[in-house]
Amino acid sequence: MDKKKNTQFEKQILGLRDDIDAIDSQILSLIAKRYGVVEKVVALKKKHNVPVYHPAREEDLISKLRNQAQNADIDPDFMEDLYRVIIRQSRVKQTGKMEHKGIKPGAKVLIIGGAGQMGQYFASLFSKSGYVVRILTEHDWDKAEQLCEGIDLVLISVPIEKTYAVIDQIVPYLSTKAILSDLTSIKAKPLERMCTAHKGPVIGLHPLFGPTTASLDKQIIVITHGRDETACQWLVEQLTIWGAILVTSTAKEHDDIMGLVQALRHFATFCFGQFLYTRHAKLEKTLEFSSPIYRLELGMVGRLFAQDAPLYSEIIFATKERRKMLKAYVTSLGQHIDMLDENNKDLFIEKFNRIAEWFGPFSEQAMRESTFLIDKLIERF
Repeated sequence: MDKKKNTQFEKQILGLRDDIDAIDSQILSLIAKRYGVVEKVVALKKKHNVPVYHPAREEDLISKLRNQAQNADIDPDFMEDLYRVIIRQSRVKQTGKMEHKGIKPGAKVLIIGGAGQMGQYFASLFSKSGYVVRILTEHDWDKAEQLCEGIDLVLISVPIEKTYAVIDQIVPYLSTKAILSDLTSIKAKPLERMCTAHKGPVIGLHPLFGPTTASLDKQIIVITHGRDETACQWLVEQLTIWGAILVTSTAKEHDDIMGLVQALRHFATFCFGQFLYTRHAKLEKTLEFSSPIYRLELGMVGRLFAQDAPLYSEIIFATKERRKMLKAYVTSLGQHIDMLDENNKDLFIEKFNRIAEWFGPFSEQAMRESTFLIDKLIERF
């Protein structure tokens, strides 16, 4: 490009860049204006105790925006990605405000194990919402009777193996009007123990997230009712107001599903990590050759080993039923040895197709969701 043409280009591009900067300022101004309206929505939802998350409203909005994008010759997927971010930010903003909304402000909440990470997390939530929060640690049992005076909710947040003893220890100090609840990752035996020991309201909770979660927005909490659902309703409403998605289940159904969703998944990930360790795999080198899906899978393995070993041992070894299922899983792996010894590709294909048919339509959903995650991973790294 000669000097004259270069000068013309610079003049023209500067004008266009100024236009883009002006448009960006307008976009930012509109986003700020949108947040202003969100503030009004929050105030209205707080007044009427309406949950932040409204899935039907969000999906209707996304569908409408996709159609508008199509008509404007804009990629609908791009428009959806953009507005998913905006909507998510809006929900988080609303949820943050709702953390200061109490369904039963002034009620007294005792958190046993409140010095632990999850205990501290819920203590903070209740405190922000106007509840009187008391903490009982393993060193405070001489004050248990005093701490339980006038208590409305007792939330047990201790390791699974200590839960039963804690239930037995605390119940003698409780009024029959107090709600007794726990946060353990198994529900059948703790719920049975609480119902046997305590004559008042009982409800089991299992938060499917860690204590480092920034917001309860769309975080799942499983609820297993024990006794007197009506008396526990304010607690259920409080969790909803904070932004959590509540899944109601029987204790048995919960434990059966968690055996697969948590115990099996974590144990299989542990086995994969252990195999890499015994092979002395050079992780950094494998990443140089990796596809995005391998990076994602290895990331989940690394994520497991970056966390607390005792916590995962509690989840994996929690019950005799879980350990029996995991032994069956290990046995099932050995069933494929003959197929490998015999280089039997036909048998592999036969099994593969049979399993693919069993997965059915979920395979298509899994393909869409994993493709989305892979695309995001490529953008990031």
